[in-house]
Amino acid sequence: MREFAEIWTYLSRDPLLWLTLTLVAYGIGDALFKASGRRPYVNPVLIAVALLAIALRVSDTPYATYFEGAQFVHFMLGPATVALAVPLYANLPRVRAVVLPMLAALVTGSVVAMASAVAIAAALGVPADILLSLAPKSATAPVALGVSETIGGSPTLTAVLVILTGITGAIVATPLLNLLRIRDWRARGFAV
Repeated sequence: MREFAEIWTYLSRDPLLWLTLTLVAYGIGDALFKASGRRPYVNPVLIAVALLAIALRVSDTPYATYFEGAQFVHFMLGPATVALAVPLYANLPRVRAVVLPMLAALVTGSVVAMASAVAIAAALGVPADILLSLAPKSATAPVALGVSETIGGSPTLTAVLVILTGITGAIVATPLLNLLRIRDWRARGFAV
């Protein structure tokens, strides 16, 4: 057992350990998701977060040490968000044909998501600084973090809320859209 502790102490100093563990944890989550027949409640991100939380707790590793190693994944959020524009560009003629209804739905959905979350939290007595962190929770992570910082919220709390919103959406959206009999994949993708 002492040898394991010495090896762990040595490895935990290397930032690549936490990057590797992050990718392995997601790989395990993704494998379980596929093995489940892609059931939405077997969410690969949720599984990865749980596995990493257990690893951090068991190893008594501070989050700052973990983040130092896993910051490459954090950095890649920006390019990944920009990459979402590629399919939009590839389907530009289709998008142009429905741009007004899409923009109306996007603006309405965004405003309702922000306003309802903040209003409910305010009614429950949540402090103002947390409300500012809650407001951008439905945006992509890089956008939400920037907005949170700009309006005086806590980017760290916003990151957690964005992840929770994404996981909840992924778990709830598919069954809900099936229940509502929405079959058009374009509408389903845009709704999520």
